[in-house]
Amino acid sequence: MTQARGGVPREAPGPGTSGIEVTADGVPAWLDPVVDLADGVRPEQLSYFLPPDGRGRQSAVLILFGHGHRGPDLLLIERAASLRSHAGQPSFPGGTLDPEDGDPDGDGPLRAALREAEEETGLDPAGVQVFGVLPRLYIPVSDFVVTPVLGWWRAPSPVAVVDPAETARVFRVPVTDLTDPANRATLTHPSGYRSPAFQVQGALVWGFTAGLIDKILHYAGWERPWDHDRTVLLG
Repeated sequence: MTQARGGVPREAPGPGTSGIEVTADGVPAWLDPVVDLADGVRPEQLSYFLPPDGRGRQSAVLILFGHGHRGPDLLLIERAASLRSHAGQPSFPGGTLDPEDGDPDGDGPLRAALREAEEETGLDPAGVQVFGVLPRLYIPVSDFVVTPVLGWWRAPSPVAVVDPAETARVFRVPVTDLTDPANRATLTHPSGYRSPAFQVQGALVWGFTAGLIDKILHYAGWERPWDHDRTVLLG
């Protein structure tokens, strides 16, 4: 069980969370729509690609909301160009589950998301409050089964690139930049794949990360009308 605002117990969304508290108590009111999203969203509302039965590489990402000098923001990284999977792409901090993280159906994804975020950005996990878990999703190109873990950066700590072999850049993106129609476009991949994209902080955010940000903005009621016919080409 996890604790909702006001101390009323509720079932944790997504995988079991024994060992790590998942609570929305004390998160700022502007995050209420995201708390509600975690409580009721279905996986097919977030992505066309759902995990195949008994297959896929179990992984997790940390969707970390903070409050910077320009208001609410999200923590993103740019993956190193030398990596085998999703090289050079902006993404949420995260990665595959290690054996020590524990059961993928328990709190393993939560531990993995926090551990990977610390390894990639240097943040102190003690300052992160996990307030929700979204349904598992699938990335076919890399065979990742991804559990998105929602966090509130209750006590921000310094962040920077820890290992350049894994991470090229660490940056915070204001939510107002993500909702600005001038920063939004539809990306067309050489394969024909199309997805939402964000041109922010000198980065082109696309693919799984942009798709998930797009859905969070939409279901949280933060989305502003934007030109879906404005396209950017990859490669």
